[in-house]
Amino acid sequence: MRELVFLLIGREVAGRYRGSALGLLWSLINPLFMLAVYTFVFGVVMKSRWAVPGHESATHSTGEFAIILFCGLIVFQFFAEVVSQAPGLIVANANYVKKIVFPIQILPVVSAGAALFHAVVSLLVLLVFAYVVFGAIPLTLVLAPVVFAPLIVMVLGIAWTLASIGVYFRDMNQIVTPFVTATVFLSPVFFQRTALPDWLQPWLSLNPISVPVESFRSVVIFGVQPDWVALGNYSLVGIVIAFLGYQFFQKTRRGFADVL
Repeated sequence: MRELVFLLIGREVAGRYRGSALGLLWSLINPLFMLAVYTFVFGVVMKSRWAVPGHESATHSTGEFAIILFCGLIVFQFFAEVVSQAPGLIVANANYVKKIVFPIQILPVVSAGAALFHAVVSLLVLLVFAYVVFGAIPLTLVLAPVVFAPLIVMVLGIAWTLASIGVYFRDMNQIVTPFVTATVFLSPVFFQRTALPDWLQPWLSLNPISVPVESFRSVVIFGVQPDWVALGNYSLVGIVIAFLGYQFFQKTRRGFADVL
């Protein structure tokens, strides 16, 4: 099973860029282009700044703000890539459904694996820029997999659910697209939690990428420990969502062949 998953992930990554002149470079060009646009809008036009832990004031450069922003975008792009593809995942691979021996439950795992590959590539680029701008990379970077893992678990649960529903309800794609867009603008990717009124700040954690964005940014950029309590609660919720999503997928898959 593991060998099959890695084989399909490699095929998914390679197939996405097959025939294009720049190939895998597109996995860098797209996020960097969006980073440039967001940095110009929020960093230059709106002059947004970030209160960095350990600093008395948010008096950093636009370049430093771009790195902080890019760190949050890596988390969002992973979430968006998997969730956006999930509703049409089974429909797009209908030939696998009719093969009794093929474990179609791994399709969301393959999608998440391909998205994780792009996230790692973006992280490597981020670290290069962070070293140039800040002059160092924090030791807390080793905690990056720890704070990213709960997001992977939760996203898999969401993907299994959406992939199943998408077979029976084809309009799910139209519903998910604005949801994903709202997710990024209602999360601490472009603003800090402290920018919100006190009564509203706890509600931000209901956004599925809020805690991962804050935790990932803390260990990769700021060099501080994440909020372990918030991350622990998020992990528990993610495990429950993944379990329920998988069970829902397994129960509803019996009708896939008839619908497709």
